[in-house]
Amino acid sequence: MTLVQPQAEKPDHLDEAFRNMPIVSPAPTPSEPITASPQSPPVVLEEERRKLPIHDKLPVVRCIARARIPTVQGPEIFLHLYENDVDNKEHLAIVFGEDIRSKTLFQQRPGESQQDRMTRGAYVGKLFPGRDAADRDDRTGQELHFDKDGHLIREPETTFDGQVMARIHSECYTGETAWSARCDCGEQFNEAGRLLGENGHGCIVYLRQEGRGIGLGEKLKAYNLQDLGADTVQANLLLRHPADGRLFLLATAILVDLNLLEIKLLTNNPDKIIAVEGMNRDVKVAERVPMVPLAWRTLEGIKSKEIEGYLSAKIERMGHLLEKPIRI
Repeated sequence: MTLVQPQAEKPDHLDEAFRNMPIVSPAPTPSEPITASPQSPPVVLEEERRKLPIHDKLPVVRCIARARIPTVQGPEIFLHLYENDVDNKEHLAIVFGEDIRSKTLFQQRPGESQQDRMTRGAYVGKLFPGRDAADRDDRTGQELHFDKDGHLIREPETTFDGQVMARIHSECYTGETAWSARCDCGEQFNEAGRLLGENGHGCIVYLRQEGRGIGLGEKLKAYNLQDLGADTVQANLLLRHPADGRLFLLATAILVDLNLLEIKLLTNNPDKIIAVEGMNRDVKVAERVPMVPLAWRTLEGIKSKEIEGYLSAKIERMGHLLEKPIRI
């Protein structure tokens, strides 16, 4: 693709080239009215699902460690660290609820001690100085049981089993750490944590796929292209990347490992719903919970010309299920 270079006396040429650039991926989906109420997910016929570029086989994931994290907002979380057979990245599950248990973390391993299990986080109840058993908490009377192969027996007294609210969140250093007003990723992350904390049970799967899968370096280049007139989709395409190169099969595998098989998904992205469910619907999305920008419904939130352009591109170019409010 040849891009018309801007002339000093005609600065609108570059903008014109960006504006007329055809979108390659993904196909836009019609928007819905703005609302924060839960909605039914889009209906996809099985025949149509089979034609989509989504996973039909889950990768192998393994939770290697879990730890209790007290938070500045009040609710405790249990941070789970995962390894997998797809990439060399360490993906995370931020779990609300001590009784949501990973199958791979809690499985008994040959030759391990109770201290080994407590050290990696495979314990019931709470840790305290002097505790010597992972599978039994003498203070609460809770005890875990296992089958002959060492798999955790999921009992209602110790292990949660039900529908939860979940968020599949892709890493965003600029939005979460560098106070960026270019995107709403940090805001969405915080809002998801607030909602899950209020609910008491839930999970944020945190995938290490910066910049919709293009990496931080390329993302910074994309920001420069945006300052030259491109929107977020066009900038990725100019850098020879897909508009959205993220994969969500690892998130599905992590949810399955946590036995969170039916979820209320916090998202505005209809493609994410289908991608998380996968070809075989390993996880069922029972409801979609919209992530409406705070600035659209409160006096708080991010206010910048960059965020307005970013959200507009999500709606108009990527088919996200939002409708901008009318300003009067």
